[in-house]
This record gives sequence, C-alpha cells and structure tokens, in this order.
Amino acid sequence: MQRHEFQPGKLVAGLFLTLAGVIYAGDAGGLWETPWFAVIPLLVVGLCLAGIVALLTHAVRRRRRARRDPVAARGEAG
Repeated sequence: MQRHEFQPGKLVAGLFLTLAGVIYAGDAGGLWETPWFAVIPLLVVGLCLAGIVALLTHAVRRRRRARRDPVAARGEAG
C-alpha cells in the first residue's frame, strides 16, 4: 500500500538539483573548475521541465479519474 502518490515532477526537480549539487561539489573538491553562472541555466531548465512534467501528470490523472468516476471528477458532492 502506498503512503502517498508518486509525483514525477518532484523527482525531475530533485534530479536536477542533485546534479547542480554534484557540479558544485566537484568544483569545491578541485576535480574541475565550474564558473559561478554555469548552474543557473541547468536549474532553470530543470525547474521548467519539472513544471511541465507535473502539469502532464495532473492532466493524465484528472482524465483517468474522469473516466472512472464522472461525478467525482467534476467536484460535485454526492
């Protein structure tokens, strides 16, 4: 039994934030040189992609719920 719904948007955001952390950790450890502005486009793309994934997930779940129970999908009390 699941305790909560799987949210792919949060997974995508977490992956991109983890990647940014790895990039800065490699820079701090002296493995490579990272300019301060290099991670900004990575984070922007990651957060935009996470938003798109979250919107698509919401649309798919809403559509599936509408097929399964039309009254509950409209938000009517019943």
